Amino acid sequence: MTDLARLDLIGHAELIRRGEATALELLDAAIARIEAARDLNAVICDLFDRARDQAAGPLGDGPLAGAPFLLKDLGGTIAGVPERMGSVALREHVPAETSVVVGRYLAAGLVVAGKTNTPEWGNHCTTEPVLFGPTVNPRAPGRSPGGSSGGSAAAVAAGLVPAASGGDGTGSIRVPAACCGVIGLKPARGRKTFAPDAGHLLEGLVNEHALTRTVRDCAALLDATAGGVPGDPYTAPPPAEPWLRALERDPDPLRIAWTADGPFESTTDPEARAAVEQAARMLEGLGHRLEPGAPSFDTEAVVDAVAVLHQVSNLDLYALAEEVLGRPPERDELEPTAWEMLEEGRSVSGARYAGAIAAVHAQGRRFAQGLADLRADVLLVPTLLTGGPPPLQHLNQPRGSTQEFFRVEFATTGWTAMANVSGFAAMSLPLGATADGLPVGVQLMAPEETVLLKVAAQLERAGALRF
Repeated sequence: MTDLARLDLIGHAELIRRGEATALELLDAAIARIEAARDLNAVICDLFDRARDQAAGPLGDGPLAGAPFLLKDLGGTIAGVPERMGSVALREHVPAETSVVVGRYLAAGLVVAGKTNTPEWGNHCTTEPVLFGPTVNPRAPGRSPGGSSGGSAAAVAAGLVPAASGGDGTGSIRVPAACCGVIGLKPARGRKTFAPDAGHLLEGLVNEHALTRTVRDCAALLDATAGGVPGDPYTAPPPAEPWLRALERDPDPLRIAWTADGPFESTTDPEARAAVEQAARMLEGLGHRLEPGAPSFDTEAVVDAVAVLHQVSNLDLYALAEEVLGRPPERDELEPTAWEMLEEGRSVSGARYAGAIAAVHAQGRRFAQGLADLRADVLLVPTLLTGGPPPLQHLNQPRGSTQEFFRVEFATTGWTAMANVSGFAAMSLPLGATADGLPVGVQLMAPEETVLLKVAAQLERAGALRF
């Protein structure tokens, strides 16, 4: 019998096309897995009745049609369905419109069974909101599942669904992918629209995609959802061919720069270092040229700019909460990190905000030019600098200032934020493990997605992906 808990989205859709199962049968099997795993606290909003209606209707014949799917409860808006963003202050928030990207998921025939847990406003690289409580990492109970897409990563790692959506502003897809031992791609800047609500988020730092168990699902989801809409401020250039088709061929030999060191003031755990070194050897064995080296940039300028952008973003979310509540949120309706960012954000001047945007652009260009100077096609680095997932109650704590909060975060996440700052595509793959069997993610970065997906598929075919 087919093990549905290990079958990917495309595999589910193939069962339906061959007449071996119906979408409703596959959905009910996923619902049973969700119900049996409530202790993970990964799914915090059930959409079972809505999903059954969807599964019973026409789904099309695309590569994903009929497969069960989950949406992160931050950015994955469906008209009339609550979107709480992990915040007590937004517990009554119900969007009036469905986002264009979610509409594309539905048009591809994905059956949305529910929404996944996320930290308040996506502020943390761990998923421990006061509103719903922490999500359990199924690979490492007692350790962080990562964030802010931790509920999605945990659901995929536990086999509740084959894939789930995520969003990434400083690593929020790749960090939980590394913590939970799944695949996480942050697309290039401008790859997807944020319509109808926004032109971009965090001045271009944020990108939306998914957590998956196979590379082909990652590519198929990108094919289904990429592209802008009229009026978007900018869009990424379209690929030469569909990403799913591109995976059928190994990449030409690439020049890959690599380092196991982090760019900020931090130390790489020996097991994270060993995972990167092993990945470098594997890639060299596959015919690629590996050269030590990495771009440099002004780390303090990045910390300060990212902090300022988050301070102002929290002010915007505070205004949304005030609108939803009909009054200003009270102190106990927001978590300490949000209050810290809000209090500092109120003193940010227009000139300081403009300076933060300019700093992000300047350091992003410096990073990109550094990789070009190395004549590298791809950068290979750790996803996290820790040996396995970091502890709980670490990445969600206020630090006295937003800048210090991000210094602590970046000391753990290392290179992840630079893909957001530069606009590069970046992908975390489960290529390593600690001595006690915990997942260790390894990260690839490049200006666009095709080369990353082709390398990832090559590693997958070589049997290099763990978990």
